[in-house]
Amino acid sequence: MLDIRRIRQNPQELRDMLASRNMDPAAVDAFLEKDEKRRALLAETEEKKALRNQTSKQIGALKKNGASDAETAAIMEEMRKLGDEIAALDEDMAELDAATNDFLLRTPNYPHASVPLGKDDTFNVEQRRWGTPRAFAWEPKPHWDIGTDLKILDFDAAAKISGARFTVYRGLGARLERAIISFFLDTHIAAGYEEILPPYMVTRATMTGTGQLPKFEEDAYKVDANTFLIPTAEVPVTNLYRDMMLDGAQLPIRHCAYSACFRSEAGSAGRDTRGLIRQHQFNKVEMVKIVKPETSYDELESMTAEAEKVLQLLGLPYRVVCLSTGDMGFSAAKTYDIEVWMPSYNRYVEISSCSNCEDFQARRANIRYREAAGDKPQFCHTLNGSGVAVGRTVAAVLENYQNEDGSVTVPEALRALMHVDIIR
Repeated sequence: MLDIRRIRQNPQELRDMLASRNMDPAAVDAFLEKDEKRRALLAETEEKKALRNQTSKQIGALKKNGASDAETAAIMEEMRKLGDEIAALDEDMAELDAATNDFLLRTPNYPHASVPLGKDDTFNVEQRRWGTPRAFAWEPKPHWDIGTDLKILDFDAAAKISGARFTVYRGLGARLERAIISFFLDTHIAAGYEEILPPYMVTRATMTGTGQLPKFEEDAYKVDANTFLIPTAEVPVTNLYRDMMLDGAQLPIRHCAYSACFRSEAGSAGRDTRGLIRQHQFNKVEMVKIVKPETSYDELESMTAEAEKVLQLLGLPYRVVCLSTGDMGFSAAKTYDIEVWMPSYNRYVEISSCSNCEDFQARRANIRYREAAGDKPQFCHTLNGSGVAVGRTVAAVLENYQNEDGSVTVPEALRALMHVDIIR
């Protein structure tokens, strides 16, 4: 959520931001008009309430001095009319408060000054590459064919029991998924992250705290009016600290968490519809940080490096890109995407996204800290990053480590967990 004082002080900044994010800047003028009306109504309401309090004291003084009911009747009638006026003003204020809150909850975060301007992913800026894509002596197969041929991925069974965009893992496929989850968690724990195993269902307030609601409610899997399946472990883990006043000495807080993730918007029709890249249910290991504002961009760099490390240990070539304003997520102030090389695609495909949300989520979820007792409370900065998407890692392993005979060599980092060197 944005700071309303910042909007009032520099509305043009917000107009420019919305335009850079492919949104209508005209919404700012409508908001400011309502905000001005709301502030005027607030002043009028407070003035009338003060008058009511003053008049109440006058009535009390009159009665104390023995005044008759007839003497106080006119003042009482005045009080009744004043009460009706205040009630009407309160009703108008409630409507304007709701409109103000709705605008703030549906407006995205300001991009950091270092974020490239651009309307879509073609304006993303590559930061670096690691590893060299493998040169195959034969035409490499896509991971869905590899997994089907090895009988470790069963898309037909998943379609029968759940519909499109689901996968059943069998045998060594299930073991590979499980091994990658354990490998990611162990690596992040060794780097100083505390592991969390969160619930997969959360409340409306929890989804609102991290920015999924109200704007993206239609994309969420709703269990009932107040309960949703999580789209990422970022949601429950960040909200562990909702409505909390932290001690500055506790920061930074670093968590990693495995969870299943549920997303109804698994990509547009016809885009990556086969295989493991876009699924309605998938596994992911998430990293979450709660930090002080002055360290948050250093923490973003270290979080991105920690996501890169697991791909380096797996020997998977990748590149890092900084997302443009038009491609960046709703809550993010700056995002790095890590894209892994996929031979059958002949291009890099997103496998991790690491974002600094600055105080955007902390304002929504009321996550604050004090540097010392008696100090003024400050909003924390929150960060999140895939550490990384597990299904996409399975896909990348199958494609990058495939052999001409149809088998797949297990990356050395996973062999102790897999108990095999080759999947045949």
